Amino acid sequence: MSRSDRLLSSVLQAIGETPLVELSRLSSGLEGRILAKLEYLNPGGSKKDRIARSILEAAERDGDLAPGQPVIELTSGNTGTGAAIVCAVQRRPFIAVMSRGNSIERARMMAALGAEVVLVDQAAGSPPGQVSGEDLALVEAETVRLAKARGAFRIDQFLREANSAAHENGTGPEIWRQSGGEVTAFCDFVGSGGTFAGIKRAFTKLAPQVRGYVVEPEGAAPLAGLAVTSPNHPIQGGGYSMADLPLLEQVEPDGYVQVTEDEAIRAARRLAREEGVFGGFSAGANVAAAIKLLDGVERGGVIAVLICDTGLKYLSTDLWA
Repeated sequence: MSRSDRLLSSVLQAIGETPLVELSRLSSGLEGRILAKLEYLNPGGSKKDRIARSILEAAERDGDLAPGQPVIELTSGNTGTGAAIVCAVQRRPFIAVMSRGNSIERARMMAALGAEVVLVDQAAGSPPGQVSGEDLALVEAETVRLAKARGAFRIDQFLREANSAAHENGTGPEIWRQSGGEVTAFCDFVGSGGTFAGIKRAFTKLAPQVRGYVVEPEGAAPLAGLAVTSPNHPIQGGGYSMADLPLLEQVEPDGYVQVTEDEAIRAARRLAREEGVFGGFSAGANVAAAIKLLDGVERGGVIAVLICDTGLKYLSTDLWA
C-alpha cells in the first residue's frame, strides 16, 4: 500500500517520496535528459524537511534530546521550517536564528509554524538579500549564545551525520528507483553538503558508475579549489564560500560546476514558465548546472537535480521581479 492510500498519523509521515519529473520542455534541443526531484512538495516546501526529521528523531533515540527540551538552529529558512514542523508535532519549543539577508517569507513561515524567529543583522557592507560567509558567522555566534542561554539542543546541520543519512537512505534510493535505474549523473548546489554526500553515498552502493557534481556560485567556489572573488550572491541556501564542510569529506565529487546568479535566475524562471515547476534560486542553479553538463562532459546522459524549495519563499526577492 502506498503512502497516498493510507491515513498518516502525523504530517511527518508525509515527508519524502517526492515525485521525479522529466524536464522534457526545458531540455529540448539538448543531447540528454534532466530529471527533477520535486522536493518543494514536502510539507515545509523544501528538501530540508528530511534532515530536520532525521536529526531530531535520531537525537531522541540516542537520548541527546530530552522531552520538552527546546531546539535551536542556524538556518537560511528551510531547515528552520522543517524543524518548526517536527517540533510542532513533538510539542517542543523551537528557535530559528537567521540572517536578515534571507527572504522575509521564510521568517514569516517559521513564525506561523510556532517558531521563535531571531533575525541577525548582516555584516557591514553586505547587500540585502545576499548572505555571505561573514553574515553566516554572525548568525553562528548568536546561535551559540542562545543555545547556551536556553539550554537548547542544536540541530547543527553542518555536522550531524543524520543530515546526510536522510538523503543516503531516502532521496538517493528514491531517485534511482523512480528513474528506473537510468540516471547517469546528478548535480547539487551545496549548502551544508549533506544532500550531496548522502546521495553520492547512496549511488556508491546502488550504482557506483553514477557521477556526482558539486554546484557553486561563480566567484564563490572554494570547494572547486578556486579563489573566492564574489562572496556575495543572491542564491540563498548555499554557496557560503566555506571550503571546510565536514559532511562533504565523506565522499569524493566527480567534478564541479559554477553558475552565475543570472544563469540561476534565468533557469528558475524557465523552469516555472516552461515546466510549471515553481522552484527557488538553488533549483535554478541546479538546472543551470545540469544544462552545462549536458552541453559538455555529460552530453547524452540523464542528470538528476533537486528542486530544493518552492519559489513561494522568494516572492519578495529579485528572482520574480
